[in-house]
Amino acid sequence: MQQVPVSLWTLVAGIVVTAISIWIGQNHTLMPVQASLQAPLVDGFFNVMFTIAIALFLVVEGTIVVFLIQFRRRPGDDTDGVPIEGNLPLEVFWTAIPTAIVLLLGIYSVDVFNRMGGFDPAGHPHSAAHAAHMPGSAIAATLSDTSQATTAPTIGIGASPQTLNKPADLVVDVKGIQYAWIFNYPDSGITSGELHIPVGADVQLNLSAQDVIHSFWVPNFRLKQDALPGIPTELRFVATKPGTYPVVCAELCGGYHGSMRTQVIVHTPEEYNSWRTENQIAQQQNLNQVVAINPADLSTSEFLAPHTHDMGISAATLESVVIGQERRD
Repeated sequence: MQQVPVSLWTLVAGIVVTAISIWIGQNHTLMPVQASLQAPLVDGFFNVMFTIAIALFLVVEGTIVVFLIQFRRRPGDDTDGVPIEGNLPLEVFWTAIPTAIVLLLGIYSVDVFNRMGGFDPAGHPHSAAHAAHMPGSAIAATLSDTSQATTAPTIGIGASPQTLNKPADLVVDVKGIQYAWIFNYPDSGITSGELHIPVGADVQLNLSAQDVIHSFWVPNFRLKQDALPGIPTELRFVATKPGTYPVVCAELCGGYHGSMRTQVIVHTPEEYNSWRTENQIAQQQNLNQVVAINPADLSTSEFLAPHTHDMGISAATLESVVIGQERRD
C-alpha cells in the first residue's frame, strides 16, 4: 500500500483548519447586538483576530495531539530518541509568521481607529453649555457644573473622516461621579441620569469626572472612553437601532463601582422630541418648586430628593454621593 505524502496531509490539514477558523470567526455569537455606526468596524477587526486565533489554536493543539499519538512510547522500546539540536528554517518560519500577523493587525487597527474618529477628537465647533443652577449644595454645584467645561476635548473618539469639521447634531455633557452618570443637554437645559438620543443623529459626548477616573462603556455601541478628572475627553458616535442599551463604568472607581450603571435609550426622532419636550416642562416645574423653598433650610439629601427619580439615581446612590462629597469637603 502506497504511503500518503506528508505534504499532501499538510495541505489537507491546512484547508480544513482554514475552513473551520473562518466559519467560527464569522459566525460566533460572542458580541452583543450592533447598535451604532462604529460597531461593524470594531466587529470586523474582532472577527479577523478571532479567526486567526482559532487557526493558531487548531494548528498548535492539533500538532500536539498528532505528536502524542505518532511519537508515543511503544511497549518494550527503551531506546533514546533521535537527538535534535535545532531547525533553522522552522525557527525562522514560526518567528516570521507571528511577526507578520502582528504588523498587519496593527495597521488594520490604526485604520479602524481613524475611521471611527480617533485621530481627530478635537478641531470642531464646541457648543456653549447652559443649565439652571441649583443653590445651597455642593452636589447641586456638581450637577450644574456638568455643562461648564470651557476646554474642547482633545482625547477620545471624535469626528470621523466623513464628519470632519462638521458640528455634531446633538451635544451632551457627561459627568461621572461616585457612583452615577449625570447627563446634561446644553441646548435644552435638561439634566438626566439616563442618556436619551435620537437614532441616526451624530452625537457628541463631552466626558469629565468629578472625583476619580471612570470609564463610559456601551457594549452595544462597541465604544468605551475614560472620564478623567480635570481632562476633558470626547466620544462621538451615531446610533443605528432604537432600543435600550446598558451603560457600564469599566474602570474600578471605588467600593460601589459595580452599581455604577445606567442606560442609553435610542429613540426615533419623534419619540426623542416628545421626551425632550416633556422633560423641559417637568424640570421647569421642579425648578420653580426649588426656588419657592429656601435651600439653606434643607439638607443635601432633602434638596436633591425631588430630582433623583428624573435623573435615574437610586436613593442608595444619592446617599453614597452625599457622604462622599461631605468627606471630601
